[in-house]
Amino acid sequence: MVNLNTLFPKHGSRKAKRRLGIGPGSGLGNYCTKGMKGQTSRSGNTRKESKEGGQMPLIRHTPKSGFSNKDFARRFDYVNVGTLEKLFNAGAEVTPEALKKAGAIHDVSSVKVLAMGELTKALKVSAHGFSASAKAAIEKAGGTVTVIEKKTK
Repeated sequence: MVNLNTLFPKHGSRKAKRRLGIGPGSGLGNYCTKGMKGQTSRSGNTRKESKEGGQMPLIRHTPKSGFSNKDFARRFDYVNVGTLEKLFNAGAEVTPEALKKAGAIHDVSSVKVLAMGELTKALKVSAHGFSASAKAAIEKAGGTVTVIEKKTK
């Protein structure tokens, strides 16, 4: 019968850890294969593999290649329909400038409306983007949605 206390690893699959500092006759005494002084001879040494001791690390002096969309990605300021409910009265015209004046966004160049929250008022909302559910929520409340085209340089 196999029990947890009778299980052992296969013979030869485990190797005993090398015991350093056990006398001069072992060949692993005195400095214990660690050299004389310095960071790597001390206990607790965990140097990063990328550290090269004053030399420029390999990762920093190899050329970088590839493409990143970071500079070209559209960045939006987001506002939820629940926020529109709180900030504007029924029939109000909601534009990026009005949202900035109300303190809901920071940048008027790219505004996207999302659907979190409830909307019960009919609003005329103009923005650069709408989620499908936000558009549906605004139209369900009797409002209108206008997509502002972003100017290209």
